[in-house]
Amino acid sequence: METRMQMILAVPPEDVTAARGHGLTLAHMAYRLGGGPHLFRVNQPIPVRGGLMYIDDAGFDGRGTPDGLCQEVVRECAARGYGGVVCAFDRRLPLLAAVVSQLGPMLARQSRSFYVSEPYGRHTSTGRVLIPTALSGGSLRQRLSEAVERYGAGRVALAVERTAEDFFLPSPDGQGRPLTREELRAQMEERAPSVFFSDELCARYFTYMNRQNGAHFVLFDDAGTIRKKLRLARALGIDRALLCYPEVSDLLKDILAGA
Repeated sequence: METRMQMILAVPPEDVTAARGHGLTLAHMAYRLGGGPHLFRVNQPIPVRGGLMYIDDAGFDGRGTPDGLCQEVVRECAARGYGGVVCAFDRRLPLLAAVVSQLGPMLARQSRSFYVSEPYGRHTSTGRVLIPTALSGGSLRQRLSEAVERYGAGRVALAVERTAEDFFLPSPDGQGRPLTREELRAQMEERAPSVFFSDELCARYFTYMNRQNGAHFVLFDDAGTIRKKLRLARALGIDRALLCYPEVSDLLKDILAGA
């Protein structure tokens, strides 16, 4: 029997009203770590209650001890009725590892969910580990299968990333130039390329030649590829997915219609 997917929308404060209309769990991108460390919250244009707390580490200096911060997070969850926390930490810092290690059991005792970015998966025995979907090589199925083998399907969550990148060929470092929606649309209108689907990457792509710098490979997602990624995750027993609302707002109805 195929796993039922619970989708979570990470949403900035200014988009909460629009995002609520989709009926999904919202992860409120209104929190960051600051000096101390302390929990900082931006002003919300409307009262927020329920959903999840989403914390990022942008600009954090990595100094301090975890105890006070973890207590602040737990108190904010209680005050706002949050059902859990997403620690979307990008950098590898010892203090953030300590925060994840300490916060996990505190949330588990209160039956609150906990999600951590992939670099911090080994620092929690209870939290779900967010595995990004964006790849420039390899196989998404293999990547997710390895995560399931390491953590167990019940502790893996899909972090859906909407890919749009332009790669020079050959691309030894696997790094492409990110494209905005407008840039991708303009390229497709200008070149009218033949578009293909990569089963391995679970994304669409096309190629073109440029007189100045040669061959290019453009990799991108649409509603169809994101649905395929969600179905692949479900087939592997993964039942949670986190999507960033600003990235997918124009595709969300189509994603949900076929999910």
